[in-house]
Amino acid sequence: MRRILDTLYQAALYASALCLVVIALTVGVQLAGRLLDGTLALIGLPRTDFVILSLSEICGFLLAAASFLALAGTLKSGAHIRVTLLLGMFGEHARRYIEIWAFAFATAASGYMTWQLINFAWVSLRFNEVSNGVIRVPLVWPQAAMALGALMLTVALLDELVIVLRGGRPSFRKAEDAITLGKEG
Repeated sequence: MRRILDTLYQAALYASALCLVVIALTVGVQLAGRLLDGTLALIGLPRTDFVILSLSEICGFLLAAASFLALAGTLKSGAHIRVTLLLGMFGEHARRYIEIWAFAFATAASGYMTWQLINFAWVSLRFNEVSNGVIRVPLVWPQAAMALGALMLTVALLDELVIVLRGGRPSFRKAEDAITLGKEG
């Protein structure tokens, strides 16, 4: 089961990175088209008027997907921003109970968010909602990507809760300990 979950978290990170690569490539192509137009105008040739329709809207959808798909993997690897100053004041025993409470609350909040995002995507699918841009993108696709990312985060939080309930240390503590040791050394 551990291998399956870790593979899912890693796949979501790759999907997130792919969304960012697509954003970079499409913006790069748009920029190259504008530079070409400017160069053609300078040498007196007719412009191409190259434009990628609905670029900003599509990039916004991809950025939302990338942000949500990366949530679970970054949580597990310790890349989320966490405030540990208060936790550092407690011993391991008290810290364990604080982490149990925090994971339980975060899992419930993330589960609620996931439920609402799934419902949001379902309503968009049911009513065939599309974006307002020149390219009419069905809104269910970016909303489904967000819901999938939120679901993966909920699973990751539940995974961490189970680890701590079984007496283990959260996955991200290894990264936090490495940072702490790096500052002391």
